[in-house]
Amino acid sequence: MFPSLKRSATYSIIAVICGAYLVQLLVPSIQQQLFLPNIDYLSATNQWYRLLTVALTHGGLLHLGFNMYSLMVLGNPIEEAFGKNKFLIIFFASLLTGSLASSYLASIYSASVGASGAVFGLFGAMVVVGKRIGADIRSIVVIIGLNFVFGFALGGVDWRAHLGGLVGGYITSQLVLNKR
Repeated sequence: MFPSLKRSATYSIIAVICGAYLVQLLVPSIQQQLFLPNIDYLSATNQWYRLLTVALTHGGLLHLGFNMYSLMVLGNPIEEAFGKNKFLIIFFASLLTGSLASSYLASIYSASVGASGAVFGLFGAMVVVGKRIGADIRSIVVIIGLNFVFGFALGGVDWRAHLGGLVGGYITSQLVLNKR
C-alpha cells in the first residue's frame, strides 16, 4: 500500500498544497503573491503565474480541508482510470481554465483563492470516465449541481472558477481519453 502512495500524483499534489498552506501560516505575506486577481490586474502586472499559484492558497483550514478531501476522493480513481500523466494534464488544464474563467469574469475588486477550479475539473473528468469505472453519473451530476447551488446561496464562493474548471476538465478528459 505505501509504495503506491509514493507514486501517486494525487497525494503529491495534496502534499504540495498543504505544505504551501503551512508556509503561508508562518509567512502570511506570501499569500498576497499567490492569490488570483482579475484579468486586468494580471495583464497590467504580467503576473500570469497566479493562474496556477491560486491553488496553493486557501481561505482557512476548512476551505483547505474540503478541497483536499475532494481532491483525494476524485483524484485517486481518475488517476487510476487515466494514468498519472493524463491525470496531471486534466488537473492542470482544469486549474488553468478555472482560473481564466475566474479572472476574466471577476470584478476589478475581487480575488480568488483555492484549488476548487481544478477539483471541479475532476468532477468533469469523472462524468467522462464514470461509466467505465462503475461510478453513478447521476450522483456526480447531483453533487455538481448542489455545489453550484451552495456557491450561489452562501456567497464568497467563486462559481466562475468552478464552472471554468468543470468545463475544462470535461473537455480535457474527452481529449486525453480519445488519444489512446
